[in-house]
Amino acid sequence: MKKHLVPSQQISAQTLETVTEIWDEWRRQKLPLYLFLAMCFNLIVAPMVYATTGETLSRPQSWALGLLGLVVVSLSTYLFFVMFVPEKF
Repeated sequence: MKKHLVPSQQISAQTLETVTEIWDEWRRQKLPLYLFLAMCFNLIVAPMVYATTGETLSRPQSWALGLLGLVVVSLSTYLFFVMFVPEKF
């Protein structure tokens, strides 16, 4: 059996097309980016919560409290803008 070899130009064109498609999807869908940034920020917040409680809370509980705090701040910011700039929504 003879294998069909793909020229390097065709591979690079396919790779470029795939990267362009991923970039376009990323620019349209912001939720995954926001979730990623929230998790990265929680890497900073959770140890502070864990240290502040004097280790009376477990690590998963401190992570949950950190995420809960991020959600509360995000929702309050969103509701603030909805109340004062309703025509954007």
